[in-house]
Amino acid sequence: MKQFAALIKRLDTTNKTTVKVKALSEYFQQASDTDRVWTIALLSHRRPSRPVNTTLLREYAAELANIELWLFEDSYHIVGDLAETIALVVPQTDEREENRSLSQYLEDMIWLKKQDEAVKKEYLQKEWSCLPYYERFVFTKLLTGGFRIGVSQKLMTRALSKAVDIDEDILAYKLMGNWKPQSISFQELVLDERSGDMDSKPFPFYLAYALEDELEELGAPKDWCAEHKWDGIRAQLIKRNGEVFLWSRGEELVTDRYPEFDAIKDLIPDGVVFDGELLPMMEGKIGTFNDLQKRIGRRTVSKALLNKIPVILRTYDLLEYEGVDIRTESFIDRRSKLSKLIEKIDNPVLGISKIIEFDAWEELHTVRANARELKSEGLMLKRRDAAYKIGRKKGDWWKWKLDPMSIDAVLTYAMRGHGRRSNLFTDYTFGLWRDNEAGERELVTFAKAYSGLTDKEFRAVDKFIKANTLERFGPVRSVVPELVFEIGFEAIASSSRHKSGVATRFPRILRWRQDKKIEEANTLDDLKSMIIE
Repeated sequence: MKQFAALIKRLDTTNKTTVKVKALSEYFQQASDTDRVWTIALLSHRRPSRPVNTTLLREYAAELANIELWLFEDSYHIVGDLAETIALVVPQTDEREENRSLSQYLEDMIWLKKQDEAVKKEYLQKEWSCLPYYERFVFTKLLTGGFRIGVSQKLMTRALSKAVDIDEDILAYKLMGNWKPQSISFQELVLDERSGDMDSKPFPFYLAYALEDELEELGAPKDWCAEHKWDGIRAQLIKRNGEVFLWSRGEELVTDRYPEFDAIKDLIPDGVVFDGELLPMMEGKIGTFNDLQKRIGRRTVSKALLNKIPVILRTYDLLEYEGVDIRTESFIDRRSKLSKLIEKIDNPVLGISKIIEFDAWEELHTVRANARELKSEGLMLKRRDAAYKIGRKKGDWWKWKLDPMSIDAVLTYAMRGHGRRSNLFTDYTFGLWRDNEAGERELVTFAKAYSGLTDKEFRAVDKFIKANTLERFGPVRSVVPELVFEIGFEAIASSSRHKSGVATRFPRILRWRQDKKIEEANTLDDLKSMIIE
């Protein structure tokens, strides 16, 4: 654990990519094989499930620190991070003679999940008492969630490539798939060349950058293709050796959650990999992301849910054809093969995202302006001769998203932020006007947001909140309704789960409307009028 904690400390004290790569590369050269595998797992979102909920963690830590729970809670909301709070308030009262490894601690956590509360409490309090401050912090971070250290899977793969002298693209391929850190060795995962277990593995996804310049800067329109950017879940559908596999962009095997595709596997030829978007499709119309969310978390899908929210894959690209990797072929050639294949399969569960014909860039402005009516987020622009690359690369693929929808809302509640903002109220709740049954105007909560203001503006709003608090509900404060903000969001849908009856996607603050009084803020009816059924 000492070695891993030292790595986290190095990563957490720099913003320089080169320094992070160097730190990780040196760690991968020096750590044990089991610790290397677990580190790869942690940095590629394969952390063991949480063995103890945060409520119990707070109770155990407060008891060990010999302080009242309310004092611990207040400390937590000032510090802004649970693991750091525990590391600060719990004293080291013992020393462990052995230096336990990262892998031993993570295997303990897998074991701990099945134990009763008494065992969990005894184990955690013993470990907290034995560990020095920073190791205690890292240990608790492993219990509570991921590290905010600015290390993406791509950056980790780059560092590993330097450490083992294997091509970064080959490593990216090896590290995808349904492997488990507790049952695979470093030799098997990274160093060995394998064949049989490649059947289910997807290709690393190619990702686009947001369009930075004017369309005309891209060159001649004849060199480009355009298609809609659909608002679903990016996925790859694979058929190899008679079996179908479905992978989300988050590198999660989700085949069982979408039985629609296993049902048509006999129609799909062997040796193909589709890249596309999972979309809810009800009665021939694309549903909302809110509809899709009802399917995302379900590992067991009932027949009723299948009938209510059927899902399709609207394909963008073909990455493998007749068992051959065709990613180096031009986009237009891959699309030609894809079009013929989809036509031959001829099943509504597998569709194709149509290419938008245009002769001049001006034509795309009109198409993009109407995209929302088609449940599209905007347009994708792809160079006709582009290969399918790995990760986010500039030049050949661009996403040209719609400007966010927006509405003016009133600040109603606030909570302290996290990390460097833990001493400021930066997490906000917003309301819109509506008439209640008595005919009186009231504010109804519709969204939360915590980004979009400058540091100077956050400090000014924080000062207002502290001076205008009405009530306190634990870490949350209700405030005098006086400040108006323009709130932007990507999409909107009706929702029975929200008090407002509306769900907005990716809400964030666009600007502080200091020019507006709260009477001028929008109504809930204004918001609902934006819903496209």
